[in-house]
Amino acid sequence: MPDLSYLAAVQESYDTVASAYVEQVKPPAELDPLSRGMLNVFAEVVRTAGLGPVADLGCGPGRITAYLAERGVPAFGMDLSPGMVELARRAHPDRGFSVGSMTSLPIEDDRLGGILAYYSTHHTPPALLPVVFGELHRALAPGGCLMLAGHVGPDQHLRPTQAYGGHPVTYESYLLPPDRIAELLKQAGLGLTARLVEEPREGFERTFATFLAHKPERP
Repeated sequence: MPDLSYLAAVQESYDTVASAYVEQVKPPAELDPLSRGMLNVFAEVVRTAGLGPVADLGCGPGRITAYLAERGVPAFGMDLSPGMVELARRAHPDRGFSVGSMTSLPIEDDRLGGILAYYSTHHTPPALLPVVFGELHRALAPGGCLMLAGHVGPDQHLRPTQAYGGHPVTYESYLLPPDRIAELLKQAGLGLTARLVEEPREGFERTFATFLAHKPERP
């Protein structure tokens, strides 16, 4: 059995920072044009394909789940943090939100038309990414689309003690090279459709990457 003890630190940390997170993190409408554009591309792809519901995994306070729904996507959200899920339910009572982990999705095989993992996999130890990506592959319907976005870097292992307004956190972050993430997606059986690597924006130090991948159709 894989060691999933890191999940407790992630859950506790995001419960602690939930309110401050909402205050400090930009809503989708205020994202930079490239990030917003990639979300719109994903929304169009999954809406047009019509293969099933779309899961926003690591949904936080539900803003991006709602953003997708406003664009005609049948989206629901899931997050490891009960505190985040409660905020999402309050802000967007017309959407479905639940507590869950990407390491063991409470979703049937081949069920989802799309999965969004938006800045929600970087707390996963690299050795466990095959478990997570395997779950995403399992839950996607054949032809279904995955959009994964987040920080990337040269195999950096970060151990912050504070975040979002100085609140204490115990989670860790792992910034992997884009090529390694792409290879892990392929090893999980996902076909890579596109990738976008953005250099650090003004006022930021980190590089961002977005991947679009799909579960191949059955022969």
